[in-house]
Formats: sequence, structure tokens, C-alpha cells
Amino acid sequence: MHKPFIFITRQIATDAVERLREKADVEIWPYEDPPPKAVLLEKISRADGILTMLTDPIDSEVIQAASPSLKVISQMAVGFDNIDVSAATQRRIPIGHTPGVLTETTADFAWALILAAARRVVEADRQVHRGIWKPWGPEVLTGLDVYGATLGIIGFGRIGQAVARRAKCFNMRIIYYSRHRKPESEQALSASYMDLEEIFRHSDILSLHLNYTPEAYHLVNRERLAVMKPTAILVNTARGAVVDPEALVWALQNKIIAAAALDVFETEPIPFDHPLLQMDNVILTPHIASASRETRHRMAIMAVENVLAGLENRPLPYCVNPEVYSQ
Repeated sequence: MHKPFIFITRQIATDAVERLREKADVEIWPYEDPPPKAVLLEKISRADGILTMLTDPIDSEVIQAASPSLKVISQMAVGFDNIDVSAATQRRIPIGHTPGVLTETTADFAWALILAAARRVVEADRQVHRGIWKPWGPEVLTGLDVYGATLGIIGFGRIGQAVARRAKCFNMRIIYYSRHRKPESEQALSASYMDLEEIFRHSDILSLHLNYTPEAYHLVNRERLAVMKPTAILVNTARGAVVDPEALVWALQNKIIAAAALDVFETEPIPFDHPLLQMDNVILTPHIASASRETRHRMAIMAVENVLAGLENRPLPYCVNPEVYSQ
């Protein structure tokens, strides 16, 4: 009896892989870097299922190359910007993802960046490691008090609200912008709605948690940065393309804002010669907001559950395009 063939584009939790091996022949790309486009084209041309990462370009070319027997594309991520959903839907290929599992982990990491940027933790750490220990002084490495400050949140979904819950412990004023007002969440979290332009003006710390859409491209631009407080901090754990990097460099170099902490970038990895890498008031991390052992393991299990459902012609438990089942 023919065993299905599954291609996984990166090494994932061993016990998750073993669940797949019980049902299918599994091949795993063995390197940390994503497989080249040519490899994706070759593997998908004979695969019954493919388990992908956010860095894999599953565009229309890749989907058109898919085997007629391809039953599922399962992404080990919440987002799916890298997948041409329309092309997959036209071919009646269900797409899986891993929603919900990242919420608390990402909120924790957003707070790690908020506190580190506000109190200049990374800058201070660098100085100590370089043998620079300035004598105590009234202005040495002074930062922003987080307790009692105004936290602006753009994108008030699960993660944005989890960040707000933590902010209540810091007695912060919480303001938010979302495409739709959320009165129940406002009441539960003592949060106030503001329009997009005003939230830039009033935030001491502005944390981004919105989903990426074409309308969100460079939402944080020069005009909006220009109205922020000179003591303000920008934090982005959402999507890199939401922030115009040239505008951010301008705002930081000209002290329009005080600092930024970024886990995501328009181009990943960020080019080694990028001006942001030369700035002491910028914290940069390599897209690791969901990188806790527990969360990454749960993501792998959810991704495998999607693959198994697809192989068995069952609806995916975490499906991006459920309309494929009604076509």
C-alpha cells in the first residue's frame, strides 16, 4: 500500500514527527536556513502534504507545481503572509496554521522588550561587557518609568489584550486602536479607544500587535512618528512591514522618539549594514517572540494535527481557508 509523502521544511519536535511517521514517509529539510525555491518546487511536486514555516515562500508558482495528490499545506505559525491563499483555495488545497497558542508567550516577550527599552537594559549590559562602568550620576543611563505611563496598543486582538492585562499590574493608562471598537474589552481592561492619529500623540510606549494586511503596510511612517513624544518608545512584535524602516531611522537619529525595540523586520534577516544596528537606543531580536520551548512544541503538535486531518480527508482543526470544503 502506498504511503503518503510529507515534506517538513525545518526540524520540529521529535514526538510530533513520530506521529507523522506512523502514517507517512517523512522527509525533513536538515538545515536551519529555509529550503531554496527549487527544493520547494521539487518536493511539493510529489508531496501529499507539506509542513511549512513563515519564512518559506509558498507563492502561486509553488502551489501550481503541487502534486495533484497534495491534500494539505500546514504552516507552523499563526500568520500565513508567505502563502498565496487564493491560489491554494482555487486548487481546493486546505491551509492550516497554529492560532491562539502564541498569545501569552508573545505578550510576555513584548513586555520583555518594553521593560528592556524603557530602562535601557541592553545598552547598560553592553557597557558593562565592554568595560565601561560610568560612576553613578544623576543622568547615567536614565530611562522611562513604566509604572503609571501611557501604553498605546495598535491591534487589540488576543495578543494586544494579553499585553494590556499585564499593563494593569503597572498601573498604566491603556489606550488602543483597532479597526473595530471592542466595548467589552475596554471595560474589562480599563482601556480607552483612540483613533490612529491620536494614539501616536499620546503614547509613552507604543506596542504593535496588528495582523498584516496591505492597508497596514508602513502604517508607522514619518508623519505618524513625527507627532510622538520625544521620550516615547516603539515596540514591534507584529509584522516587520508595518513599520517604515527608513522613517524609523530618521525618527531615532533626530531624537523624534527615544528608543525602539523590534522583533520583526521588513527584510529578515535585517541587513548587516542597516543603520538600526549601529544605534544604542535600539533593541533588535531575531523574530523570537514565540520562542519558548512549550509554545514551539504545541505549535508543532497543532501543525501535525492539521497534516493528519488533511491526509485523512477530514476538515483541518485550524484552517485558514475553510471555504475549500464548501466548493
